[in-house]
Amino acid sequence: MKAFRWVLAATAALAFAAQAQPFPNKPIRLLVGFAPGGNTDTVARVVGQKLADRLGQQVIIENKAGAGGTIGADSVAKSAPDGYTLLMGSNSTFSVAPSLYPKNPYHPIRDLAPVVAIAATPFILVVNPSGPRTAKELVDKAKAAPGKTTMASAGTGSSNHLLGELFQEIAGVKFTHVPYKGSSQALQDLMGGQVELHFDQVTSAGAHVQGGKLRALMVTQPKRAALLPDVPTSAEVGYPAFQATNVTGLMAPAGTPREVIEKLNAATKKVLERPASVERLSQLGAENIADTPEKFGAYVQEDFAKWTRIVKDANVKVD
Repeated sequence: MKAFRWVLAATAALAFAAQAQPFPNKPIRLLVGFAPGGNTDTVARVVGQKLADRLGQQVIIENKAGAGGTIGADSVAKSAPDGYTLLMGSNSTFSVAPSLYPKNPYHPIRDLAPVVAIAATPFILVVNPSGPRTAKELVDKAKAAPGKTTMASAGTGSSNHLLGELFQEIAGVKFTHVPYKGSSQALQDLMGGQVELHFDQVTSAGAHVQGGKLRALMVTQPKRAALLPDVPTSAEVGYPAFQATNVTGLMAPAGTPREVIEKLNAATKKVLERPASVERLSQLGAENIADTPEKFGAYVQEDFAKWTRIVKDANVKVD
């Protein structure tokens, strides 16, 4: 009996000692709600290995794709709030999907804690090279024949679909939405002339613009994109209110201790300051926007409210 009590005491002491060790003292899981190779996954891999070096623990990247990133996000939201399960999220997971699905299994503000925003990637409005040469030409054409101009998207409720809805509201035009199963199919048909316009991230569509297969009419951020310096901003073509970027950032389960979040925030910012990280993000058309957890949290709240309104006003429905 004494031996049994001794074993229990020793086990409890070991458990207490493990808990008392400073964070992190075991591997960290970094979940990505999308398939390998996409923008969010690429950013996770830019950060993951060097974050492991700074923290002194392995960072294991897991792709948990499905339902617009919500499966991975929900898994993190329901994990222990100890910093050992993190999410590399994007607008899809913390703004768009929760706006679209009334029964979404998690709430982005209540169930997830912002750690640090990492990168912002602008969208570009692209058309076939035989199409309009300027945004004004496109809008004038659409106004002359409401509903005749076709707008491709990666699918109903996708970020580029909702961005198109926002542009129609701001520009006072009406397009016919043509949803595809992913941006690659939409871009192929745009290059083939089957549809007339598409809003896509510079990461996906920029190479086609550089190769002359598509024409970019505007970039959706206040300053021109480094990858496409000749493409005017939305403000320069007359639509200053039309602003949108795809933001990727690190999130933790709500309730994660403040000191853990601060340590992850500081380590990630150091990783992003590395010249190699800056260069890789630049190759993706992305910009380092790392700041405080509070600033990222404020952005999430603002973006969630924005897309919730657009979904409601445009009456966007998904199955």
